[in-house]
Amino acid sequence: MVRKTIWVLSFLLIFLLHMTLSEEEDVKSSLVNFMEQLAGEVNPDWGWNMSSDPCRSKWKGVICDARDISVKKIILDGLELSGYIDADSLCVASGLTTFSIRENKVDGVIPEEIGNCKQLTHLYLDDNELKGVLPDTLSGLSNLKRLDISNNKFFGKLPNLPKISGLVSFLAQYNDLTGQIPKFDFSNLQLFNISFNNFTGPIPDLKGRFSADSVLGNSALCGEPLLNSCPKKRKGHSFEHVLMYSGYIIIGLAFFIFVGFMLIKKKKATEEMGDVEIPKRSERDYASSKPSTASSDYKTGMSKIDYSAESGMMSTSLVVLTSPVVHGGLSFEDLLKAPAELLGRGTHGSMYKVVFEDGLPLAVKRIRDWAISSEDFKKRMEKIDQVKHPNVLPPIAFYCSKQEKLVVYGYQKNGSLFRLLHGSQEGETFEWSSRLSVAAILAEALAFMHRKLLDDGIAHGNLKSSNILLDKNMDPCITEYGLMVVDIQEHSSHANGNLSYKISDQSVNNRVYSTSKIDIYAFGVVLLELLTGKQAQQDNGIDLARWVHSVVSEEWTAEVFDKALVREGASEERMVNLLQVALKCINTSSESRPSMDKIAAMIDGIKEEEEMSMVSEP
Repeated sequence: MVRKTIWVLSFLLIFLLHMTLSEEEDVKSSLVNFMEQLAGEVNPDWGWNMSSDPCRSKWKGVICDARDISVKKIILDGLELSGYIDADSLCVASGLTTFSIRENKVDGVIPEEIGNCKQLTHLYLDDNELKGVLPDTLSGLSNLKRLDISNNKFFGKLPNLPKISGLVSFLAQYNDLTGQIPKFDFSNLQLFNISFNNFTGPIPDLKGRFSADSVLGNSALCGEPLLNSCPKKRKGHSFEHVLMYSGYIIIGLAFFIFVGFMLIKKKKATEEMGDVEIPKRSERDYASSKPSTASSDYKTGMSKIDYSAESGMMSTSLVVLTSPVVHGGLSFEDLLKAPAELLGRGTHGSMYKVVFEDGLPLAVKRIRDWAISSEDFKKRMEKIDQVKHPNVLPPIAFYCSKQEKLVVYGYQKNGSLFRLLHGSQEGETFEWSSRLSVAAILAEALAFMHRKLLDDGIAHGNLKSSNILLDKNMDPCITEYGLMVVDIQEHSSHANGNLSYKISDQSVNNRVYSTSKIDIYAFGVVLLELLTGKQAQQDNGIDLARWVHSVVSEEWTAEVFDKALVREGASEERMVNLLQVALKCINTSSESRPSMDKIAAMIDGIKEEEEMSMVSEP
């Protein structure tokens, strides 16, 4: 009896072991097939073959559980993959929680079988060439926390993603998605961006957590936080209301008939007195009385800048500081008449590209609700104009009224540092030496401006990568200098996906000193963008500076750096040195942040080491 029991137990053990091994082989076979569809020709150095184990052999991009038994994460970012997603094979790995194929060239659609990956918490498909309608099965991924499908070619309506109660991040910018924005749990979302799609209708209540940048570029959207309000819905009327309104209409008609009769009578009297010449309104008179309307989407072509038609506006001339490129002078009327393209909106104003009749482009910054007197604004602009630096864009002209201010700059066609770092310019590379050079140039320029203008109480106040433009030689050029007087306790938000942070300088009595330290903090964030290649995220609890601090504190410093720099073979030592400078800039104690002069000197030292190493290389 004992022998029989032992025999049965042995048989069951062998059977279960066989079943386990069979299941492992099945997963391995499916993953190999998945990679073949995704990559086409699989790099043999990556593993991903039947003669090795996904976990113990450390397949490229595969992360397993603590026991090295089941696959938990597959991260294949930036590997030039150009196939398609075989979700049927992928989801055989039933324990998969993270799937990421960022920055590849993956084509095709998201298959409905993605819904079989029931344990997925993180799904990153951004920066590929995926297309088609998003499958409804996405909304069945109940464990999903973060979903990024941005920078693809998806179209159609979104599935019922609000059904996923734990979703904390949804990024879908730069696609062709349509329909209305679903009512997500915006009180729970940390990241949300559906900008530059084709969404329509009213924007749901964003709970004050997300700015206009998260919905910008959808021309048919309306409501807060955009400036264009939604049309009011017509309500049904009862029979009594119809009778009442009919009465009003009859009274109105009677009034207009009476007015018409009086005008005819007056006209006859005038004709009897003889002809009187009535002067016609000039085009300038018309422009002064009728505001033009701006496009709400910078992709939709040219219109005119939506200036407020204030009383006496036209009587105040545009103050031209220097305009060697403007032929025949420059006037406010010229700005009114010239076609304009909305380049972007920020918290405190909008930027337009204005094109004159002779084809000359200028950039016009429009600032609203800045509580500064016209005299103080004029003095500020004139002071800034007196300080010249080749890497700080000078104002050409300005206009000031009670409600708004305009500042005119030379237009820079090569875009911004933000677009260079985070945009989609194909074929452009931004190698380590160029990034270090940009950091050194910006530090020197900002240090120069601080030396010249801080005694006058003028700092930049809103430094960010989108306010750093690239001139004709692709050198960085700081713009919008001094166009914001920072309230030390205010929440200073950065547009176009940039940093949102709050700095408390209660211990510092000197307001100018405090404002300069805010510039230094912002410059530190720009350095982090150069080093990490990541955006300084806005309107969420975890910004770039906080993320870098957390990674460095866990002694994973190498994980901070942009993978493109690592693949390039950039010097880790000098990247770490520049990171240390950035960390000094974003020190939570403003008094501990070094001056811009010291920062510029530190970066110059790193740049000299880089140049010496390049010379010494064979």
